[in-house]
Amino acid sequence: MSVLGIDEITFGAQDIARCRQFFLDWGLTLVEETPTRLLYESLNGCRVIVAHSDTPGLPAGVEADPTLREVVWGVEGEADLAHYSAAMQQWPGFVQQEGRIGCTDPCGLAVRVQVSRKKTLELDCAQSNTWSDRNRVNQPSPAYDRARPIEVGHVVFFVKELEKVSQFYQDVLGFVVSDRYPGRGHFLRCAPRGGHHDLFLLQLPEARNGLNHVAFTVRDVHEVFGGGLHMSRCGWDTELGPGRHPISSAIFWYFVSPAGALVEYYADEDELTEHWQPREFTPGPTVFAEWAVKGGIDGQTRRQKDAEAPSGRFMTDKPKA
Repeated sequence: MSVLGIDEITFGAQDIARCRQFFLDWGLTLVEETPTRLLYESLNGCRVIVAHSDTPGLPAGVEADPTLREVVWGVEGEADLAHYSAAMQQWPGFVQQEGRIGCTDPCGLAVRVQVSRKKTLELDCAQSNTWSDRNRVNQPSPAYDRARPIEVGHVVFFVKELEKVSQFYQDVLGFVVSDRYPGRGHFLRCAPRGGHHDLFLLQLPEARNGLNHVAFTVRDVHEVFGGGLHMSRCGWDTELGPGRHPISSAIFWYFVSPAGALVEYYADEDELTEHWQPREFTPGPTVFAEWAVKGGIDGQTRRQKDAEAPSGRFMTDKPKA
């Protein structure tokens, strides 16, 4: 019995129009719209909601808007709901209504659980040819003109009390620690078997509660690049990327979001089992990113931002000195 992953997230924001265009460019499908609320879905039905900050009944944020107001985790069935209901009843803000149960976590975030609405997908994804495994034969790797995110893969929060918040997710929702920055950060996955992390909690030297980023899973590394280039062409600002995280092995690209903090495309994260032993790392630039492009890649020139545009010549086709 374990949580399956993120089923739905809700942002609180003021600039609904800007958020509307951002998530359309990001590759989500807008399925419902009012002047104060936007409902998007990813390919597998994971929901992303943007609600105006003044919306009645919107859970309180852990920081000023724009930010993430609520995270809904999916489970397999009604028996799972009953199990987590018993675990959540002792926590502040306990609610049980409309097929959901939930409470408030120690940093003030609204946490909910429901029977998952996401659908199972079979998607064509890029195959990699290594020296030992030649899986792609008579077939080029794909190139994407934009991304179509599969789901919200993980969320990352700044927290004031790392150990207390981490223990909540382990004790109440059954999460498992994948890796640690001792005293500074915990990577947690929903179940013993799964991707490297569904939740990352980070405590800064000057501790505060807040959103760091929301990460969207795409098919493969090529879709990370295609999606990032499309967002660049649309005029959205890169925070960092593309790049590679050595801890989870994932390829990433982060953008500044009008709905709060950052959003990330990522692919190719590590898959872990119950035999995995958590590692400990000291925070530092080379631990966060094996490599990364600051400012991103220009969607038109396909070069690092502000670099000279390509001429169409071969790289050695230039006059000798």
